[in-house]
Amino acid sequence: MRGLPLAAWAYVCGVVVLATGLIATSSFAELDWSKLAVLAVLFLVCDSAPARLNVERARVSMSFAASLASVVLLGPAGAALLGCCAVVTGQRILAPEKRLFNGAQFALSGFIAGTVFEVLGGDRFRPEQARWVENVIGPFLGALVAFVAVNLTLTTVVLLLSRQAAPRELIRDSGQLAVGCLAYGMFGLLIAGLWPRVGPLAAVLVLLPLFIARWAMEQAHDQHQAHAATLASLCQAVETKDYYTRGHSERVSRGSVMIAKEIGMRPDRVEAIRYAGMLHDVGKLGVPTKVLQKNGSLTAEEFAAIQLHPMRGLEIVREIGFLDEALAGIMHHHEKVNGRGYPMGLVADEIPEFARVISVADAFDTMTSTRSYRPARSIEEAVAELKRCIGDHFDPVMVEAFLRALDRDGWEPPEPVTPPDDDVAETTRQDHDDPSAPLRVAGDEVRK
Repeated sequence: MRGLPLAAWAYVCGVVVLATGLIATSSFAELDWSKLAVLAVLFLVCDSAPARLNVERARVSMSFAASLASVVLLGPAGAALLGCCAVVTGQRILAPEKRLFNGAQFALSGFIAGTVFEVLGGDRFRPEQARWVENVIGPFLGALVAFVAVNLTLTTVVLLLSRQAAPRELIRDSGQLAVGCLAYGMFGLLIAGLWPRVGPLAAVLVLLPLFIARWAMEQAHDQHQAHAATLASLCQAVETKDYYTRGHSERVSRGSVMIAKEIGMRPDRVEAIRYAGMLHDVGKLGVPTKVLQKNGSLTAEEFAAIQLHPMRGLEIVREIGFLDEALAGIMHHHEKVNGRGYPMGLVADEIPEFARVISVADAFDTMTSTRSYRPARSIEEAVAELKRCIGDHFDPVMVEAFLRALDRDGWEPPEPVTPPDDDVAETTRQDHDDPSAPLRVAGDEVRK
């Protein structure tokens, strides 16, 4: 608790006190303690093995299934009491204050969901009613939505007050979290529906599909991590061609995401543009190193090789299915809104949105990074250059979005580069990414 701001500390204490008072004033005269004991064991087993999602630091507990089953089988008071089991969860990484907060939020979520269930006409568990399952589905869905909404709201507030997440991040990630919570919660209906026929064995029978669901989520998470590792390896291969560009792809990716979020792209497109930013220069693998490192003027053929690197990039990664729209960004990130870019000379809105985003992030990072032929420019100088090139090189919407994000989030330029021995270091002598640096072709300066 010592690391929490005062507002977050007060909020956590308030939630814990509210849940404690609610349980203390509830009546447990009609509570079936044997059902509570079985569901408590199920809750602890499930809560000790949460599933990871493709959201940073986010996990979804399978205990949602036990909690929602208790809403039907035990009522509001029993569901609240079951939620307290989160205090003794098997998740060893949780600090005591987090355990208390989790127990309180599960208790409040269970009580409110149980109340919603009863208000909507849901009956408690009565095996003698032949049409019990049909009567309970509607109220259960209402209780499920209420449970997830309360749980996520309580969590969101504490994250905001403790400054562990920004509002935009929470809005972006809330959809995936809600889907995971709703999916696990639906298993609660399965437990409640099986209970009339098999009793406590229902909890055991549901463990298998629950862990299969968890396995599927873990597989999706691992696949996402494998994708990221694959892309990182490709980026590393590109950057071995030039000592000075190491880390460039990652920074362009970050800048592209800043713009994408600022203009309101959907989360799936934000993820795609993250990939596109990482791989935008993968086509350099198809450009001879001697061309990239040439210190004098380029021949027409050498300049053509540089102009073709976006198409080479497309050829290299086009079979990677998950890239999807990112391919257009890789292919066209050197197009210019005045039609004088390459490889196809597209104009303005003819240029794919991803490419217009990457173009801005790419140029900004290049200008604020040290190169073999010049030191890094200041952020103020790079911003001035972006503004100068609006409507000529860059899309005005993308530049303005980047500048807004830059003012809000800031930018960490790379540290000045100190290359190893000249006989070892590979460096590019001319830069096709810098809008203020000319490329020299057969004695002529071609302004980029």
